Amino acid sequence: MNEFEWRRQMRDLRQPMAPRRDLWPSIDAALDEAGPTDAGAAPTATSRSAGPRRWLIAASFAASVVLAGAIGWHAKNATMATPVASTTMPTQNWKPADPRLAGAATQLNAARMELQQAMQQAPHSPALQRLLIQTERQQSQLRQLASDAG
Repeated sequence: MNEFEWRRQMRDLRQPMAPRRDLWPSIDAALDEAGPTDAGAAPTATSRSAGPRRWLIAASFAASVVLAGAIGWHAKNATMATPVASTTMPTQNWKPADPRLAGAATQLNAARMELQQAMQQAPHSPALQRLLIQTERQQSQLRQLASDAG
């Protein structure tokens, strides 16, 4: 089959088609079997399960709201309780004797200095404070690696 035949077949699919059999008699029969619903009738399976389903939806919505509030509250308290990170570690440039760690120490020192300069421009920026704390943690981990190495 080439592309022209394929395209012709695709165009033929756009033509309206009648169903092979009439669907309305089976729909009418299904509705007649269900019968009319009145207020005094016994509850059906779908109406019996609607109550617990509503409670489940309401409970999941409430849990989502509580979770979102807890995350927001935690994030707010974490940023408010975060001290300015430039006071947590000494600011001297440290260079390990191991040449494998020296490059990483140089990069971390440069990053810390750039973050401290940025903190002078925006001292109350929680994002900069988090980055500075993370950089200083990485420096302390590097110091620990250097002390463990010898």
